[in-house]
Amino acid sequence: FEIQEGQMAVLIGSSGCGKTTTMKMINRLLEPDSGTIRIDGKDIRTVTLKSLRDRIGFVQQDVYLFSGSVFENIQYGKPGASKEEVIAASKMAGAHEFIEGLSNGYDTYVGERGVKLSGGQKQRISIARAFLKNPPILILDEATSALDNESERIVQASLEKLAKGRTTFTIAHRLTTIKNATKILVLTDKGIEEAGTHQELMKKKGIYFDLYKSYQEMTADTE
Repeated sequence: FEIQEGQMAVLIGSSGCGKTTTMKMINRLLEPDSGTIRIDGKDIRTVTLKSLRDRIGFVQQDVYLFSGSVFENIQYGKPGASKEEVIAASKMAGAHEFIEGLSNGYDTYVGERGVKLSGGQKQRISIARAFLKNPPILILDEATSALDNESERIVQASLEKLAKGRTTFTIAHRLTTIKNATKILVLTDKGIEEAGTHQELMKKKGIYFDLYKSYQEMTADTE
C-alpha cells in the first residue's frame, strides 16, 4: 500500500495480528521477511539508521521516561534544544500548564520511568518531545488506550495537533477516532485483508463493517 506525504494511515485489528510489528518495521526496529518499505522512493535499508530515525517521531502507549527532570525528558527529542524551544513544544502539546504547576516546574524530578507523574502527564511529555523533534513522519502506537476518559480527551487533542501536516501511522483501538483517516488498514493473521476509507469499508460490509458495528453496540451499552 502507499501513503502520500501528509496523509494518515490507521491500522486496526485484533491483538497479536501484527500492528505493532508493522510499525516497528518502518523505523527498522524489526526487518521484514519479504517486501520493501520505501520513503520518498528509497528503500529504507539503503539509508543510515540515524537519518531514518531522525525523520520519525514515535508516541506509544508505554511512555519511556528516564530518571531526570521534566526538561531533560522533553529535550531528549532534540538534544541541545534551548529552554525556550522546550517550553514552546510543551505549550503545543498542552503540557506547559501542568508542568508549571509541578513542585519545581520544568526542573521537577520525574522518578524512574516517570513514577511521579500520571499516565496523561507522561503522555503529554512524550508528545512535547515529539513536537520538539518536529519529524515529518509520525507513528502513534495506541497512545491513549491506557488513559481515563478525561486524560484521553486532552491527549487526543494534542495528538491531532501533532499529526497535522505530517505523514502519520496510527494504531487505533477506539474506532470512532479514525473515521477521517486517509486509509484504514484492517490486519488479521493473514496480513492486510481490507484497505480504504471509513466510508469505503463500511460499504464493503466486511471485516471493518463488523468491527465498527460491534464497537458501536459496545459503547452504546456503556453509556
